Amino acid sequence: MPPTLASLVHHSALKLTVRAGGDRLDVPVRWAHVSELADPVPYMEGGELLLITALKLDAEDPEAMRRYVKRLVGAGVVGLGFAIGVNYEEIPKALVDAAEEEGLPLLEVPRRTPFLAISKAVSAAIAAEQYRAVTAGFAAQRELTRQALNAGPEGLLAALAAQVDGWAALYDASGAVVATAPEWAGRRAARLTADVERLRDRPAPASAVVGGPETEDRVELHSIGTSRRPRAALAVGTAAPLGTAERYAVHSAIALLTLTTERSRSLHAAEQRIGAAVLRMLLAGQPDHARAVAGDLYGGLLDAPFRMIVAEPAPASAARAHADGYAHVQPAKSASAAVPAAAGGSGGDPLAGLAEAVEAAAARSGEAVLVVPEGERLVVLAGDGSTAVAACGEYAAALEARRAAAVSEQTAGDEDELVIGLSAPAGPIAAAAAYKQAEQALSVSRRRGRVLVEHEQLVSGSVLPLLADDAVRAFADGLLRALYEHDATGRGDLVASLRAWLSRHGQWDAAAADLGVHRHTLRYRMRRVEEILGRSLDDPDVRMELWLALKATSTE
Repeated sequence: MPPTLASLVHHSALKLTVRAGGDRLDVPVRWAHVSELADPVPYMEGGELLLITALKLDAEDPEAMRRYVKRLVGAGVVGLGFAIGVNYEEIPKALVDAAEEEGLPLLEVPRRTPFLAISKAVSAAIAAEQYRAVTAGFAAQRELTRQALNAGPEGLLAALAAQVDGWAALYDASGAVVATAPEWAGRRAARLTADVERLRDRPAPASAVVGGPETEDRVELHSIGTSRRPRAALAVGTAAPLGTAERYAVHSAIALLTLTTERSRSLHAAEQRIGAAVLRMLLAGQPDHARAVAGDLYGGLLDAPFRMIVAEPAPASAARAHADGYAHVQPAKSASAAVPAAAGGSGGDPLAGLAEAVEAAAARSGEAVLVVPEGERLVVLAGDGSTAVAACGEYAAALEARRAAAVSEQTAGDEDELVIGLSAPAGPIAAAAAYKQAEQALSVSRRRGRVLVEHEQLVSGSVLPLLADDAVRAFADGLLRALYEHDATGRGDLVASLRAWLSRHGQWDAAAADLGVHRHTLRYRMRRVEEILGRSLDDPDVRMELWLALKATSTE
């Protein structure tokens, strides 16, 4: 530990005597400084032992000494050494009383003890403390390295927690807790997810201190990784600020975790290349070859039903323009995977954010997942019912919520958003069909302004919501415009009559009853519809187009 006033008093060669403030000798001394100025405060930094002979002080004036000592205490001076036998044979009572009143330790320095000896003693103690800290830091680095090599990040965290006499936690790119040491720290680490997410949005390297006297402990957060966007985060919780040796240990842990992360990125890139090859073989109808290439890396993923996910950026303006379309399709929801607080905010890239969310969820649950960037697209192959699929749904729901909030607050910008298509469950033989399903769902997602559309929902839903497309509405308006213009003159009710007749499958009596007119009147009106449109109602294609046009323009 650093030198204290008590250690100087107990130094046998210095022969110091305590004259005041004996209950405050355990204060660390940062330096020993000699000054005969009447006001040395402007030159103090705090933590000093000030050494004086009172050459320019009226040390016998009680009021002057009270002001002098008060200013020293206010500047952070931790002790006052007074040399006797130089200007005063003993310490004046006015100075002793002032020091007692302010609680400032006052040490009597005998004439035979030069100030230089005290400065050397403080300097030697500080150097010894620094050497001890550096030595302890190197020892901690060796132990952390050994644990990282033998036991991975979990072993490294355990060694770090022991070194700092506290706890440590590792977070992934999504802000979820990956590992903690000791185990009881998991609950504390989970409370810091929001702080980790804020740290993640800052360029690396970044750090922050959270907690304080009112909380259980003091926690330092550090980003991990060398890229602009952190790949992970480290939390270190202690009861007090870190000392020099503990700081060395934390910096060593950051360096080791960064090396591990960067190595993992290289492995991840290699895995992605293998995944891309597996995907190409599946889409080419070669499941056996795909299994052989996948091996243990992705092999388990091909042994059970999986889902294909295709995602790509979409202009935010288009998404907002169709925000009310296809209302019956809702994003999948699940509480089993974490979603980044700023969904779509992986450095402003929602596609990268989706990849992070899916991969992090799969890693936490120990599931295999195949994530392949494909130009401007992202293709994901994940097990049916897996946490990766659930994470995709939660990510989409977060984007939907963010978009809705932006629209309601009229703060929506021009940044790109995301559209996602999700296939039905399939096996390796049907991978190409699953990919096509995901593309079809993606197309609907893009047209309707939805973030996520599942192919199963398209199959089980109705075709009528598809009529909300602007092109379909324009066609319907053009097809029926002449009828609406005719009705606007008050010469009949051709649109309502056509709707009633089509809804009754051309049954004259039933449709006439619905309208409250005679069937001959209805026959006349249908002839007028044919004359105005120039189309025969006997043609089933014409009847179909007219019915869909009525549905597309209906306000009911």
